[in-house]
Amino acid sequence: MIGVIGSISTDFVVTTNRVPNQGETVYGQAFETTFGGKGANQAVAAARLGGDVKMFGCVGSDQFGVETKQNLLDNGVNIDAVKVIEGTTTGSAHITVFEGDNAIVYVPGANQEVTVDYLQSVEADLLACDYFIIQNEIPMASIEYLIDLADAHDIKVTYDPAPFVKVKPAYLAKVAYLLPNESEAKELFGDEDVASLLAKYPKQLLITMGGDGVTYHDGQEVVAIDAIKGEVVDTTGAGDTFSGAFTVALSKGNDLSKAIAFASLAGSLSVRKFGAQGGMPTVAEMQADSHYNQDWIV
Repeated sequence: MIGVIGSISTDFVVTTNRVPNQGETVYGQAFETTFGGKGANQAVAAARLGGDVKMFGCVGSDQFGVETKQNLLDNGVNIDAVKVIEGTTTGSAHITVFEGDNAIVYVPGANQEVTVDYLQSVEADLLACDYFIIQNEIPMASIEYLIDLADAHDIKVTYDPAPFVKVKPAYLAKVAYLLPNESEAKELFGDEDVASLLAKYPKQLLITMGGDGVTYHDGQEVVAIDAIKGEVVDTTGAGDTFSGAFTVALSKGNDLSKAIAFASLAGSLSVRKFGAQGGMPTVAEMQADSHYNQDWIV
């Protein structure tokens, strides 16, 4: 089972053909409310691709909390461990989409209640997992607790260190797979040459580069997997799709290179529709694509 521990939010998305300057008002082209939160996104991505997924997190006692939980259920995610925090709002992200890319203001809300106390209250469920997927939209103390718990119980951790928060090197060393983008890798490790950096973390550090693909070290050499090109509608959630798909592929028994290739295809398909979860593919949609590899285990 894959345990996704992280944020559950509502996305409020404005599409515009011009980003306003400070103090300026501009007309937008569209507004939509969608489901989001990096944790929920990763859970939905994994579940749509056939993963056995359980969500750990908190929502507020508002209508958005009801709706976000139902959305997870509708996508095949187990929500038994999701806690409702009375008197608190559900997390939210306020997203401006401009020319296919996005800028985000994140308001944590109930996601700040994913505390160590909460995690200890669901520890038996956590220990039933084979994999954890984590990110930085919950308190750092909780992230450290989860990494230590996984390390002590041989649970593999996929860690997407976004949004960027300073992380102690000892914790980075304990995760099985670390998935920063280029800017996050520089924040974590400095301006070291990418090839030299990857060589220090073989089969662990995967640097995602958006439209330029993924780079990692396979134990012998640096390997670059090109992104699959296609129409880009909205990049929101592409990284979360990659994390979820990558972990599902590993959980099914694919080796590292196949898991990365599988996740790369999933990520490329996800940007072709609107919304963080709107384009996340199913197994059938993956199999219908010409880039699908019949040797992948699904």
